Amino acid sequence: MAKAQDEHKIYSMSFGSVYPHYVAKAERKGRSKAEVDEIIAWLTGYDTAGLQRVLDDKTDFRTFFAQAPAMNPDRALIKGVVCGVRVEEVEAPLMREIRYLDKLIDELAKGKAMEKILRA
Repeated sequence: MAKAQDEHKIYSMSFGSVYPHYVAKAERKGRSKAEVDEIIAWLTGYDTAGLQRVLDDKTDFRTFFAQAPAMNPDRALIKGVVCGVRVEEVEAPLMREIRYLDKLIDELAKGKAMEKILRA
């Protein structure tokens, strides 16, 4: 990559600017916003009020993950390819967290059962 990993454009993007795309992707496939929120809660520990605050405050991705109440230790079990990249091989820690979330949303949109998505 030409740019340093720390300068990746998505890091400074508002989580709220991408969130509607996660929801739309899920809903197009017959899944729900509640399931997207459940995935976010499982991954980050944000409850409904905390997630709403992030959306209202236009919190960027860097801050969204840095201030996450409780990153799920089981997220290391998330494997597979997102955007042509194996999530488990992403070296930049913040980008890996973003790819974990992308992968979980992809699994939801592909019809995977919630207990499998949440690595239960």
